[in-house]
Amino acid sequence: MAFTRRRSTLRRSLGLLGSFRHEQPRPDIFYGGLAIDTASMVEALWADVQGSGLQGKSVLDVGGGPGYFAQEFENRGVHYVSVEPDVGEMSAADIEVTASVRGSGLDLPFLSDVFEVVYSSNVGEHVSEPWKMGEEMLRVTKPGGLVIYSYTIWLGPFGGHETGLWEHYVGGEFARERYTRKHGHPPKNVYGSSLFDVSCAEGLRWGGSVAGAELVAAFPRYHPSWAWWMVQVPVLREFLVSNLVLVLRKL
Repeated sequence: MAFTRRRSTLRRSLGLLGSFRHEQPRPDIFYGGLAIDTASMVEALWADVQGSGLQGKSVLDVGGGPGYFAQEFENRGVHYVSVEPDVGEMSAADIEVTASVRGSGLDLPFLSDVFEVVYSSNVGEHVSEPWKMGEEMLRVTKPGGLVIYSYTIWLGPFGGHETGLWEHYVGGEFARERYTRKHGHPPKNVYGSSLFDVSCAEGLRWGGSVAGAELVAAFPRYHPSWAWWMVQVPVLREFLVSNLVLVLRKL
């Protein structure tokens, strides 16, 4: 993973952490920067595994939202398609996406073996059956292609999303109710319906055992490369990895 490690610096990590405060009030700042980082990560992973460039390849973004990522991939000469279940979310930023399909990650509206890369950025914790979504992602990936599955770990500091840095450790319901009392409205990500408790161990277990694919990498998405060892340490990884990236090559 030489290319991916090379880009995973402390400076990058601090920059992404600093932009997190903009997620709710200025999503264009947060997601614009995240889009650049995501496209760069996918490009580096493809180069590491396949030994070639991403230009001309087909990429499916599962949970593409309002389209912040589209331009970054298109700038790299990629044939980009997004799928998003919420029509309101698709139009939230008033961004025109050339190929955007309304549909669920749990039942992707595509034939099997279509895309060279299928990735999902921070969506797994928002669906009730994250590994079913992973299997759907594998289904629509071409043999030899990559599935890149990135999700937020519940026991990490950002597991509760906007409900706070510690409240979710008391419990998801507590965090949700405390946020509602404080702000006068429920959070965007509601525990039990649009936010779920997903662990690091679950993802590693699924990635290492799912039929028809080889787990080629698993690392903390936002950490510098020298901290990737945390993924290998039970219990510790649940609190410190924060966001796990699973990279699978379809057989």
